[in-house]
Amino acid sequence: MAAVIAGTLALRLVIAAVTPLTEDEAYYRLWSFRPDLGYYDHPPMVAWLIWAGRQVAGDKPLGVRLGAILSTTLTTLLTFDLGRVAGLGERVAARGAIWLNATILVGVGGLLAVPDAENGLFWTATLCCAFRAVRRHPAWWLGAGFAAGLACLSKYSALFLGPGLVFWLAGARDGRRALATPWPWLAAAIAAAVFAPNVAWNAAHGWLTFNRQFGRVRVDGWAPGYLIKLVVDQVLLLNPLIAVFLGLSVRRLSPAPLLAICAPYVLYLAFHSLHDEVQGQWPAPLYPTLALCAAAAAERASGWLARLRTAAPWLGLACAGATLIVVAAASDGRLAYPVPARDLRGWPAFAAGVERARIGAGAAWVGGTDYGIVAELADWPAIKAPVAEVFERERYSFELPAARADFSRPGLILVPPRDGGEPQVRSCFAHVTPLPEIDRGQGGATVRYRVFRVSGPRRDVERSGCGDPGPRLP
Repeated sequence: MAAVIAGTLALRLVIAAVTPLTEDEAYYRLWSFRPDLGYYDHPPMVAWLIWAGRQVAGDKPLGVRLGAILSTTLTTLLTFDLGRVAGLGERVAARGAIWLNATILVGVGGLLAVPDAENGLFWTATLCCAFRAVRRHPAWWLGAGFAAGLACLSKYSALFLGPGLVFWLAGARDGRRALATPWPWLAAAIAAAVFAPNVAWNAAHGWLTFNRQFGRVRVDGWAPGYLIKLVVDQVLLLNPLIAVFLGLSVRRLSPAPLLAICAPYVLYLAFHSLHDEVQGQWPAPLYPTLALCAAAAAERASGWLARLRTAAPWLGLACAGATLIVVAAASDGRLAYPVPARDLRGWPAFAAGVERARIGAGAAWVGGTDYGIVAELADWPAIKAPVAEVFERERYSFELPAARADFSRPGLILVPPRDGGEPQVRSCFAHVTPLPEIDRGQGGATVRYRVFRVSGPRRDVERSGCGDPGPRLP
């Protein structure tokens, strides 16, 4: 286990240092320049950790990702601790910690500066404290409440921690005794107090994040095919061999406490998949617990199952390591097919090309029709003008005044391939002139962007953007 922890930590640090940021990471990096109590997409923890990492390792990919990498490493240690305090034994606990890193989701994504890393950390810390509270000393409920509050400040899926804990406690004799004391309810109060600043921020900002995230619950129609996709995605992201043992764990309903804690969130994800897509990383905070459940089911395996148990970590670690190395290896563009992670490549030269086009067009700002382009371009100093997202302006409520575009002056707007935003751009500005397209990357990694010089806004772009009809200017 120690070897796996040290090896994966070293690999993640190296890959993080040499691999450009993804669009989401670049977007969250912008948040970190203005630490706040909330943002459009998520609560604030990811921005806080990126800010801290940048202070330690600089404003570069390693600094942006440092908090996520350390969170993943600490989550591995806490998975081992959770297995022991839950009574699974040290051998199973160690296997669960190794298998967590052998899942494809954590093995590949454990270095990304996204909210799932810290959500998994604080989710697992909550469970470690809760089991200690029930089986050792009730004062551990104070730690459970604090960790649960931090989990909610990481991602709202942590709100399912409460129902999961109650489901476990209500089904166990010692748990019911704990529920009869003030301690679990004090933990709930502490969690609410820690989470309260984000609630207050939402109240002051028109419930911006709550409307964004909880609006997903709305059912506009049924599409049960997404349930099949959810199952297939999770079998692949868990590691198919680990998924076999997780299936055995569920069939045997053992270890019951850990499965009970997972149940409310799993049921919600299954329900959500009946009407909308569940993104592959949404179940990420469950992975430490699921890895332990699978490890427990594998303990007494024999025959072909024993061989699967032996192969499971090797398969996952090898696949994850190979994927990270391929992603980090820059392509020279001679491949005839799209290379892995092509969205990470070509941004410096692309930014320089955009700046030349901006100067040639006499534009005062650069705009994009999605937040990913804007976040990536804002990461490169080649562009000497404000970079603005022109569709979802609410995403950029954190912008500093110096970074805001003056939409009354001409601008340059980039539209990515297969983006249907061109008609909206034309309806948003009185004067729209096509310019030569700009390529990012080369060979099989080439991505071509349409370019438009725009002027004469027909509406208040700063306030309402171009994505919706919005009020027109006189």
